[in-house]
Amino acid sequence: MAPLLVLLLAGVVSASRGDREPVYRECVSACEQRNCTGIRLLDFRAEQPLYMRLTGWVCLDDCRYQCMWDTVSFYVKEGYSVPQFHGKEPASALASFLNGLANLMMLQRYRASVPASCPMYHTCLTFAMVSINAWFWSTIFHTRDTAITEKMDYFCASAVILHSIYLCCMRTLGLRYPSFATAFGAVLVVLFACHVSYLTLGRFDYSYNMLANASFGMINLGWWLAWCLKRRSHQPYLWKCVLVVVLLQSLALLELLDFPPVCWVLDAHALWHFSTIPLNVLFYR
Repeated sequence: MAPLLVLLLAGVVSASRGDREPVYRECVSACEQRNCTGIRLLDFRAEQPLYMRLTGWVCLDDCRYQCMWDTVSFYVKEGYSVPQFHGKEPASALASFLNGLANLMMLQRYRASVPASCPMYHTCLTFAMVSINAWFWSTIFHTRDTAITEKMDYFCASAVILHSIYLCCMRTLGLRYPSFATAFGAVLVVLFACHVSYLTLGRFDYSYNMLANASFGMINLGWWLAWCLKRRSHQPYLWKCVLVVVLLQSLALLELLDFPPVCWVLDAHALWHFSTIPLNVLFYR
């Protein structure tokens, strides 16, 4: 049900609405003309802190950041709802970092308790590395929102979903039919390459990206659930797997909520990332 709802709403989900607000755009344009040319630009560069230089923060970024808060103040004063903007999201960055840390810690426990000769060992190891990489880029993206970090965040998230499908294939069929698993893995690699190429070579299609990932998620959910329900009498611990895949899809509904961030920090996206932290522990168990 959760993935279906995401699919139905995928067409209306796009980039941050606040970035398109006339008040914000006019403010950015005026600020850029006033502060990002001539002597004022030189002054900005001279006074810019080292940490901002290292993260590639430029004058236009400064204008966007200041205008975001000016627009928020204006909307609050006039009684309008506050739209979501791009930019730094400290709560989401922290939650992404903690998700990555949880994966890393559980990976160490997995390696310490599972022998390398286990048939699923290397597949699980690779999945863990793909997940850690995704949370790394999620942390970077929420710290520094640029076109490159945004794409890396989205692409790495897609890689996690597709690798979860491959992990399911290996667990359910691959141990008995390794040739099938190899061929299926190759298909997923080609699918991922096509997905990335489509979103990279042209205009980034947010609706398509949401639709594609929701579709991948439905396949992942259905396959895992079918196998778990079939094997539940032989492997009682599979309730953990069911809980993980169901909650992962259900918690994604938080992305559809839109409310002003609590204390201007904790929004629905951050809540989604924080809620997935304990699921990492449950998954590895």
